[in-house]
Amino acid sequence: MVMVRKASRNVGKYTLTHKVKPHRRTPRPARTIMTRSQYNATSSSSSLLHRLPSEVFDMILDQLSVLEISVFSMVSKEISTYVVDYISMLSWKNKMILRSFHHSTCLEQRSTIAHYRELGLLFKRCTLLLPTKERLKLIFNTFLLIPCFMLEQCLVPDCIGFSCHGVFLQTLIAGWDDLECHRVFNFLCDLTNLLQKIEAVITAKPGIRWYQELQLRLFCRQVLLDPWLNQPDSQFWLMQLLKPWPIVSQAHLLFILYGPMLPEGTLGWQDLVERGLPHSALWDLARAILLLFGKLEVKGWTTDSMLAILEELTVIPQPWHVENVARLLVLCGSSLCYTVLASKALNGRLLEVSRLIVYMILVCEKDGYHMSWAVKLVLEICKVFSTAPEKFCFIQQLENMFSEITREFFEFSVTGNHVEDRETFQNLCILLDSSARFHTKFLHMFLK
Repeated sequence: MVMVRKASRNVGKYTLTHKVKPHRRTPRPARTIMTRSQYNATSSSSSLLHRLPSEVFDMILDQLSVLEISVFSMVSKEISTYVVDYISMLSWKNKMILRSFHHSTCLEQRSTIAHYRELGLLFKRCTLLLPTKERLKLIFNTFLLIPCFMLEQCLVPDCIGFSCHGVFLQTLIAGWDDLECHRVFNFLCDLTNLLQKIEAVITAKPGIRWYQELQLRLFCRQVLLDPWLNQPDSQFWLMQLLKPWPIVSQAHLLFILYGPMLPEGTLGWQDLVERGLPHSALWDLARAILLLFGKLEVKGWTTDSMLAILEELTVIPQPWHVENVARLLVLCGSSLCYTVLASKALNGRLLEVSRLIVYMILVCEKDGYHMSWAVKLVLEICKVFSTAPEKFCFIQQLENMFSEITREFFEFSVTGNHVEDRETFQNLCILLDSSARFHTKFLHMFLK
């Protein structure tokens, strides 16, 4: 042990007496950690793809599907830029931008629509790093030359161009915020002259421009409104379409977009005036009204403005058949029914309120709704009045209206040989049945 220590000391002394310079260690470079995506981006794009001639790279992309190209475009910014250049070439557009929208089979239609969904994903991914304005310019310029995507450019009745356009747009802007979507709307309006075409239709007499009405309905429904599964998205686009116009024009446009259609493919303006329509004819319109009532927090959009739209809607082109107004309200549900009837009652329009309620009771009986719903609605309307005499006056007016409408049905059925005699007599029988059910429920609630 002692010898070892001495040896070690001697080594130390020997080293010092010879003044050997200490070995200077060269500093090691700092280690950097790279993610897998960074490594793949630098190694693949820089080492391999840079060495490929552009013609070879194009040949590789030619072998990929639309979906595969969309995934490949997310590898790096450089590849994304190359893909944008590649899909901007006329040869690629001619091959991949399908223009055949007049298929005879459902399978072909589904295939074309699925292809445009994949195109939407491709353009969404490869333009991800571009500003919104540049993205839109690049994307819509690609589809500008497709007649079936534009208003009043295709005369084929069963064309699926608007449906493909809608699926493409929905896929492209899914997840975008309201500001970006508003830019999309403005860009689309400039591209298609949408606002000018809307103005031309809503300022004309209903039904005169029937072809333009139908085109506007198909474009707005299939491109902007119907593709969205989420209610807020549909609300947004419907609001964008309605906001630029005054109340009367908003009601007119709402009818064009969601009003009942005749079998020959035109809007049933006059049918709503002349006769009662089934609930299926009014369901789309009721759904649109419910969409708007769910978005009252929008600046400048109030309950009063909604009631005004509804008021204007039910007199286009002339005052509707009362049964259609009643059925529309029933389809819109309890909350809207109460809001409309209470507003009319507070404004002293008891005659109108009573007539509407009697027809709503008739609709409940015809369409199979529980009569207790109508009874509860009447009880809620009674609470609008603050004094007992006012409530009594309202109930008395309602009862008188039952008698008046019964008499109207009876007189109409016995005067002359009208084609509608049988239907009117059936309505009379239904009204008597509904009156009995209503009063039974009404009294039962008071006797509880």
